[in-house]
Amino acid sequence: MPRRQIVFRSGQYYHIYNQGAGGQPIFHEEENYRYLLRLLKKVAHECHVSVIAYCLLPNHYHWLLRQDQDTEAGMVPRRVFGSYTQAFNRRYNRRGTLFGGRFQAKLVDNDIYLRHLCRYIHWNPVRHGIVSAPEQWPFSNYLDWIGARRGSLLDRAFVQTYFPDLEAYRRSMQNETELPGSWELPGG
Repeated sequence: MPRRQIVFRSGQYYHIYNQGAGGQPIFHEEENYRYLLRLLKKVAHECHVSVIAYCLLPNHYHWLLRQDQDTEAGMVPRRVFGSYTQAFNRRYNRRGTLFGGRFQAKLVDNDIYLRHLCRYIHWNPVRHGIVSAPEQWPFSNYLDWIGARRGSLLDRAFVQTYFPDLEAYRRSMQNETELPGSWELPGG
């Protein structure tokens, strides 16, 4: 495989995402999601990477990560999904790849994109028709953002800095027309 073009640096934000090979599910049951979240919490802590926003969906995922020290943020999905794929294959008596290639990583290089990406990630289960409102999907950190759950995969200082009015954030998620621009992200 050709070398990845992105350079991971301390203090930078990255949109990390991937999907199951051929669109196949990467989660079959609730415990799959919970196991992956435990792995994400452990590995992100060990790598000194902050989880800003995440959403796990049946056949793909989106993460917004901030690299806080020298360990590359790209190490997090490599370690998490290496372990997850092995466990998934054992559990479902399968072999081979779970994903359709390497994870994608995009540098988030401005505040407008950063804010939009948070909303995009939290809106994903609605966009894909899984639920009718983001607070109905338990496998994202949207509920933690708005104070409806006390999850630990969240950088509360980030949320307070970039979204000081969480009620406004919650309202914007209830009415997608309040967001500037499209829900689609460039190149993703």
